[in-house]
Amino acid sequence: MNSSDSHSSDMSAPLAGVRVVEVSSFVAAPLCGMTLAQLGAEVIRVDPIGGAADYHRWPLTDDGESIYWAGLNKGKRSLAADFRDPAAQQVIRDLIVEAGIVVTNAAGRDWLDYTGLSRERPDLIHLQVLGRADGGAAVDYTVNAAVGFPLATGPSGHDGPVNHLLPAWDIACGLYAALSITAAVHRREVTGAGSKIVLPLEDVALATAGNLGYLAEAQLGGADRERIGNAVYGTYGNDFAAADGARFMIVALTPRHFRDLAELTGTTAAVAAVETALGVDFRDEGTRFQHRDLLNGLFGPWFRAHTGDEVEKFLSASSVLYERYRTFAEVAADPRVTANPLFQQLDQPRIGAHLAPGAPMSIDGQHSRPRPAPGNGDDTAAVLAEHLGLNSDEIARLIDSGAVYSAAPLEHKDLL
Repeated sequence: MNSSDSHSSDMSAPLAGVRVVEVSSFVAAPLCGMTLAQLGAEVIRVDPIGGAADYHRWPLTDDGESIYWAGLNKGKRSLAADFRDPAAQQVIRDLIVEAGIVVTNAAGRDWLDYTGLSRERPDLIHLQVLGRADGGAAVDYTVNAAVGFPLATGPSGHDGPVNHLLPAWDIACGLYAALSITAAVHRREVTGAGSKIVLPLEDVALATAGNLGYLAEAQLGGADRERIGNAVYGTYGNDFAAADGARFMIVALTPRHFRDLAELTGTTAAVAAVETALGVDFRDEGTRFQHRDLLNGLFGPWFRAHTGDEVEKFLSASSVLYERYRTFAEVAADPRVTANPLFQQLDQPRIGAHLAPGAPMSIDGQHSRPRPAPGNGDDTAAVLAEHLGLNSDEIARLIDSGAVYSAAPLEHKDLL
């Protein structure tokens, strides 16, 4: 399949006319490229023939196709090449120089280095995602272990680290990368200057821990963060089980939230009596946090006396912040997905038809429409013809030599 038609840019999109070459794998750099594509850029993902290390990453379909890979590469074009072949390396360099922007997390490849590429195109925007600032290898799961969060996560009294399912640092890094590219494009338009951008994954995590006050708290002599389970540090929040086993996360950030929670659970008088007995004021969120176990004991019986549907009905009529815990299957069938304009039907080759998200932001009242992810090498011939001006004979020689791979048959009429 040649996916050039399904990957044509909407010229009204914010990044229409911007072209990006992506040499990447896994989450952060591919998320950057997909975000740029959702904003209208033409993103050409360049992979080894057969796919990079993430091309068959779980979850998989019954036929072994990666749902994960398709999800993070929507709206891109795919060129497949033998990265060890000097002719292929030159093709990739030529594409980068022609596009003027490259996003990569590939390490140890001198032919992708900023210094050499910028000699050929001085206004090049070159973004490299690193594991660590010193060039050392790191991934989300090792970075997470290094910055402190797993040792403050989990139930009170638990011994040992608790990792988070969400690859938060990869996601933050990918979005920082997309922001960096858009900022560099603006700078180039204003000044004509290119940019060398280095974005270490570990620094994203460290910056976040610093921005949220965790590191400053430690530097200023604060005690190590204790494990508090599903409570919310510094304010009142807890999960409660209903009579039928449904569970809810409840958060009372403001005095009004807390007052309404007490009224809903019929504990206003009991809460006032506790305030008097302890000499405290629960209008202060820090005080609510300090006495959370006592408050949990007051509110818990009301939840246990009602079904999940009853709890949801009563909570929805109050100001209390809440949400019911759901499985991924429940979320996928929920109107917040099925009736949400963010999600639209996507016929993804090799994967199947499903509701897929575009960009989460709407621009001028519209979400970007999700476009299929390509297969490895789907666009090789078309990209070489369109952007490097190679004719069909030149492309055929590259394919025949094994320097590049084209998933679609080479048809001369397509390249004229």
